[in-house]
Amino acid sequence: MNIRSLALAPALILGLAFPALAEKIPLNEISSYLNGLKTVTSEFTQVNNDGSISTGTVFISRPGRVRFEYNNDSTLVLASAGNVAVFDPKSNGGPQQYPLSKTPLSIILDANVDLGRANMVTGYAEAKNSTVVTAQDPAHPEYGNIQMVFTGGPTELRQWVVTDDSGEKTTVILGEMRKGGSIPDAKFSIRSELARRN
Repeated sequence: MNIRSLALAPALILGLAFPALAEKIPLNEISSYLNGLKTVTSEFTQVNNDGSISTGTVFISRPGRVRFEYNNDSTLVLASAGNVAVFDPKSNGGPQQYPLSKTPLSIILDANVDLGRANMVTGYAEAKNSTVVTAQDPAHPEYGNIQMVFTGGPTELRQWVVTDDSGEKTTVILGEMRKGGSIPDAKFSIRSELARRN
């Protein structure tokens, strides 16, 4: 063994004894990953602000469309054509509706996600081998924010936490994501769902 290999030995041993800390996934790589998602289906677990837990299936069709089907009741959340509709069997009348642009979830559903925009990212850290990105609408920070958790190798979205304009937090933890394929447009139609329920 020569002098050079002796000098390297302690460094190699240290490298094996202490695995390298995961590096943060670059923001431009995360933006490209989100922009590359077209259709996604996944089981999810939702932790609500009051600590209650819901489960179901989420369907995403970017840009701009998402459907949350909840297990064990007929609650449904739809986003399409720039609107969000919450169908809750416990409430009277039609669904609660509001503009998609007023929820931080619109950041993931945007046609062109660019986390490099000024004042969009308010938090960016590595935690437990994951990259955590907190983002807001730079023009309307009062609408709240979304904290997204990604793992690397390859980049994968694992969960998000939406903090709304009233400060309430909703956590969505994704199961295995099934990407690609087609999801019928009718699955995201607020009008079709209204007709079906009436």
